[in-house]
Amino acid sequence: MMDASHYGTLYQSLQKAAQRFPGNAAYAVPPAAGRAYHPQGWEVTYAQAAAQVERMKAIYAQAGYGVGHRVAILFEQRPEFVFHYLALNALGVSVVPLNPDYRVEEIHYVVEHSESSLIVGIDSRAQDLDAVVQMLGGACSRVSFDQFPATLPTPRMPAQPGTPDALTEAALLYTSGTTGKPKGCILTNEYFHTFGACYLALGGTLTMREGVERMYNPLPLHHANCLSISMPAMLMSGGCLIFPDRFHASSWWKDLVASRATVVQFQGVIPNILLKIPECPEETQHTVRFALCAGVEPSLHELFEKRFNMPVIEMWSMTEAGRLISDNHEPRQIHTRSFGRPNPWVDAMIIDEDGNELPADTPGELVIRHSAEAPRKGFFSGYLKNEAATDEAWQGGWFHTGDAAVRDTSGMFFFMDRKKNIIRRAGENIAAAEIEACLNAHPKARQVAVLAAPDDVREEEVMACVVVREGVDISTDAAKAALAQDLFDWSYERMAYFKAPGWVLFVDSLPMGTSAKVQKIHIFPAGVDPRTQAGVIDLRAQKKQKKVAH
Repeated sequence: MMDASHYGTLYQSLQKAAQRFPGNAAYAVPPAAGRAYHPQGWEVTYAQAAAQVERMKAIYAQAGYGVGHRVAILFEQRPEFVFHYLALNALGVSVVPLNPDYRVEEIHYVVEHSESSLIVGIDSRAQDLDAVVQMLGGACSRVSFDQFPATLPTPRMPAQPGTPDALTEAALLYTSGTTGKPKGCILTNEYFHTFGACYLALGGTLTMREGVERMYNPLPLHHANCLSISMPAMLMSGGCLIFPDRFHASSWWKDLVASRATVVQFQGVIPNILLKIPECPEETQHTVRFALCAGVEPSLHELFEKRFNMPVIEMWSMTEAGRLISDNHEPRQIHTRSFGRPNPWVDAMIIDEDGNELPADTPGELVIRHSAEAPRKGFFSGYLKNEAATDEAWQGGWFHTGDAAVRDTSGMFFFMDRKKNIIRRAGENIAAAEIEACLNAHPKARQVAVLAAPDDVREEEVMACVVVREGVDISTDAAKAALAQDLFDWSYERMAYFKAPGWVLFVDSLPMGTSAKVQKIHIFPAGVDPRTQAGVIDLRAQKKQKKVAH
């Protein structure tokens, strides 16, 4: 049985790495002219990182932070986050990373739901974070991430007794579910070590070299991909995690060369973008041995590997899983949506709606577990304050992923479709129900159905099908355009920019089932591209990341 509990805490893994690889680079940021922080780049060794963590640890400990506390951090991919994260981990404090694109209402929900004792945030968001603190009536405090003080406000509740260990909560990540508000995934030290150990043990094309690899991941540290997979893998093997402020297609190859990356990790939308940019010398000068990717388009897979001389290894995982499945052994089936076979870290099967295992070549739902003896070992510990959702996800001793897949006679799994009502836009998982709730609150909207429209660059885009209230005039194209703009502005002000509808279509009615739920599958005929419907309004150009003055 594969077990990662003996690793203890992430802080203890940092201590071991600092002893074994003190001069190795632990974390790095590539140079980026014009960036407000570290424009010349940034790199820190394991010995230096350990010293910074001890400094931060002393500040948090002096204020009384310990087991049972949570600290929310809005850090906008600033590299110093790792010092806070591991210092708090040493004390048994759970970190709640905040998406920097969240608006006040979204931040308020996460901080209140998580019962965070403190918000550490970048100064450019100070006004928003102070508004959240005021909304919470002083239940938590805020301090500056940029000018982190030597003395912190004392948490209102004392720390719990005990010493942090493998089963102590290390982070609380909020993931978009199908029922509206994000759910908080409780993630322990064992969970993070399981992800890292699984990655390091897979071998084949993914073989890692201890103390050698430099892993470049452009995905945000407030998401599980970088925080849960890349970070522990490098921490446990003495490698270096390289992360830019975000994905930049124009500087991608220059970054890989400048940072001496040997491994890359990204999402399936990135190969599509990189194949469309002009050739540059750096695209063949890199030293990347392989890329790990979820959801690469099969028609582009071979083109990408041949042009850039880089094998792209398909994988499947999700925040709750704590492990990954990967097509990491030759011959890889790169012209399909294969994502590998079960490995010693994960058992998997395909089931029907009644929970029965389906035979090969029969599509159904993918369910996973650690083993029959310990199904949940190394997985997330549950959804915070939502035991019913946790139990529902673990029906029959298997974690129900909600993803449709199929298994062939050789045991290879193939991805078919994502979870219902989840829109995958440029690496962000967006809950349709959350956007529907926002738009339905608009005074002119009677009923709204939000679904995924295909997107040539971002994989999927948000489409809102809207039935207006009685008496609302949309008899002309100009009136429709004005209301669509109003709906866009309404959501854009209340949610992260990427959640706003990129397409709006006004409809007379929405198809309803016997349970009075909208039957989204019947809104458009099968095989019809919703973007081609008469009257559809394109608002994608307005979906821009909200800039805040520094």
